Amino acid sequence: MVFKRRDKRSMGQVMLDSVYPRGGWGRALYYITHRVRRLPDSPEKIARGIFAGVFVTFTPFYGLHFVLAAVLAMVMRGNILAAMLSTLFGNPLTYVPIGVIALKTGHFLMGTEFDETMNTTLVGKFTGAAADLRDNVFALFSEAETNWAKLAQFYDEVFLPYLIGGIIPGIVAGLVAYYLSVPVIRAYQNRRRGRLKEKLAELRRKAAQVEDRT
Repeated sequence: MVFKRRDKRSMGQVMLDSVYPRGGWGRALYYITHRVRRLPDSPEKIARGIFAGVFVTFTPFYGLHFVLAAVLAMVMRGNILAAMLSTLFGNPLTYVPIGVIALKTGHFLMGTEFDETMNTTLVGKFTGAAADLRDNVFALFSEAETNWAKLAQFYDEVFLPYLIGGIIPGIVAGLVAYYLSVPVIRAYQNRRRGRLKEKLAELRRKAAQVEDRT
């Protein structure tokens, strides 16, 4: 099978690579930027895709960032692949500061108070909401009573503030990424076109030399 891995990774290795790639995050970042710069689109269209990907990482829809970035890129007429690659702006190294910024901004805009110790209970609220969802789904097929208390707490204290508070910093981060990307991508594309022209001119020169000899 084409592109199939020669060495099969265990589930533990897959999880470890998702937190810290084998070559390190520096190598992963280099690979992503290299792929983005080589996309066959205008710098502005690629940068719009980058904006979409970076912005989406400030939303609480974990697991759907790829899909949301692609949809937003389509709406903005940006490059979809660039948007999907740029969602890697959100990774295990950045999710904590992104989450704290979004939550603090959201609680400020909503007029509620952000619990400074929330980072110690945030996992508990996620697991509590997941447990509520699981138990209530089972309750639909049994005589057990439904209880949405933990899910409601998660929605009020985490999800809604995160959703509202992520908009402004997401836009700011997306615009910074956009305006930094456009000149870099344009310079790379111009340099690449120059190299291709030089190679083409060299091939023509060699072909002309062969014709002269014959």
